[in-house]
Amino acid sequence: MAYENSLATLANPTRRAVFERLRDGPAAAGDLARHFPVSRPAISQHLNALLDAGLVEVERRGTKRIYSIRLLALEELRSWIEGFWGTALVRYKEALERDEHDD
Repeated sequence: MAYENSLATLANPTRRAVFERLRDGPAAAGDLARHFPVSRPAISQHLNALLDAGLVEVERRGTKRIYSIRLLALEELRSWIEGFWGTALVRYKEALERDEHDD
């Protein structure tokens, strides 16, 4: 289950912030590191964890490695989360119907 690894990886606040920063577009580790109070090697470690979890992808451009969000990973997470809505809506409807019968 890919979503489990994604959720575990995003549980780290710094890693989640790095991932959220990539929402603005692809970036190199050095560019990302400027936005955080941690070292560039630390950002690289977080990016590697995101890469291992399949949340980001990397492209070589000359000497730089450019990271971007892997859209398929977001679709997998979204699908998992949306799986709760059907059950939640049925239970909400049942609760409303109970309330109507109690009146």
